[in-house]
Amino acid sequence: MSNTELKQRLYRICVAILVAGLAGALLIYRTAADQPESGVGFVIIDGVSYPIDPQSSRRYLRGLEEFGGKGAVLIDQFSRWFEALWHGKKLGITVGCLSVLVALAIFLFANYALPDGD
Repeated sequence: MSNTELKQRLYRICVAILVAGLAGALLIYRTAADQPESGVGFVIIDGVSYPIDPQSSRRYLRGLEEFGGKGAVLIDQFSRWFEALWHGKKLGITVGCLSVLVALAIFLFANYALPDGD
């Protein structure tokens, strides 16, 4: 198989990944429902109740910082952010971004790593 044929095959794979990934991401985004917020209590502001997240309370953050320092607080916040990417509508956005990145990586590999011609 020549480099030109291999490049064409990689381009087709790139388009297939992009189309399938974006279609799946759109399907996930349209059908997924975000998780209802739960908390240890509620605070009422102007007649609207908002849940209090136990991991964002001052007591929790103070205790976490006492035992692990500022690094533990940052790692905890990053961990909760990363975990949130895999639920609800954010999962559709994550799948779409990953499919674009994988397709771009394959395209760049085919375009720059493989020389033209035989």
